[in-house]
Amino acid sequence: MTLSLQSAIEFIQSCETPWSRDTSAPWGIHDVDPAPYNRLYGPVHGRGPVSGVIYHKHQLLAAWGEPRKSDLTFSVAKTYLALLAGVAFDRGLLSDVHEPVIAKCPGIGFEGERLSRITWHHLLQQTSEWEGTCLGIPEQVDRYRWVSYQPGQADGKKGDARPLGQPGSRFEYNDVRINQLSLALLHLFKRPLPEVFEESILQPVGCQDPFQWQGYEQGWTQVAGQRMMSVPGGSHWGGGVSISAMDQAKIGLMLMGNGQLNGKQVLSGQWLGMMQQACDIAPYYGYLIWLNQDGQLFKDAPRTSWFAIGAGSSVTWVDPALELVCVMRWIDAPKTNDCIAKVMQSLSI
Repeated sequence: MTLSLQSAIEFIQSCETPWSRDTSAPWGIHDVDPAPYNRLYGPVHGRGPVSGVIYHKHQLLAAWGEPRKSDLTFSVAKTYLALLAGVAFDRGLLSDVHEPVIAKCPGIGFEGERLSRITWHHLLQQTSEWEGTCLGIPEQVDRYRWVSYQPGQADGKKGDARPLGQPGSRFEYNDVRINQLSLALLHLFKRPLPEVFEESILQPVGCQDPFQWQGYEQGWTQVAGQRMMSVPGGSHWGGGVSISAMDQAKIGLMLMGNGQLNGKQVLSGQWLGMMQQACDIAPYYGYLIWLNQDGQLFKDAPRTSWFAIGAGSSVTWVDPALELVCVMRWIDAPKTNDCIAKVMQSLSI
């Protein structure tokens, strides 16, 4: 390891999140929600130290902290839902992302003149304007939400009511609507999503560390006559994905390779291309990934970079042009760009 890279890692480790390590306050994001939804509905566990992994040109350059510890990822799970949608696309279960969700998933909350127009494309770009309650939580709880990486600012108070537009008319980062997407994918596969993810993504890329994708206490539902857990696309209200930084990096290597790793085509290049198409009304967002095409997201990251990001913060940084995958866990969100800049400097790229 070069002195420059060692210095970059030391800087990243100095940027630890203010969140506690034992889930006592301050920890999580549920406490800012309006009552009675400012609580956890699923299990959580204590976090590890600042940890991470860097691969460059398929070589493991560095690993720090506890890279083999299975840790919560929060909204990185959203990106994993997009990968599951890709599995469905490649298998022919989801042949047209512009098809209304209700066509294949009736009876789960897409009824009505407006909601029946919502497509998979809308859900994956977070522009659906879906209205309803999923897993016992109304989507209004997350209306007007604005996350720290998002350019601009909110035009209303989080949790307030507002008139809803037609699908595709507004980008809104809304975890209840993400959970509705997860429910729809469950009905599409007719199998628990964690099983599909392990079989279709984790095993082909060679993940080896413990993995969990847990749901809420009220997350059980009936699918094809069987009782199944509908898992959330994050840990906003608990549950979600726990995975090691090393295994996150392996998934990142597959994404960097346009869906291929170790001679296996895990996801089609066509799907990876669709994921990276910028949303018309939110050009910093694709299919549940953050894009940097105009440099608004992270000014010191290349325009070819894209990211899976979760609160806490957990960052998976993928840049196919640079052949770079960098995972950083439990860093302070406002310092993310500074961490990126240090990595770029250390690699002289």
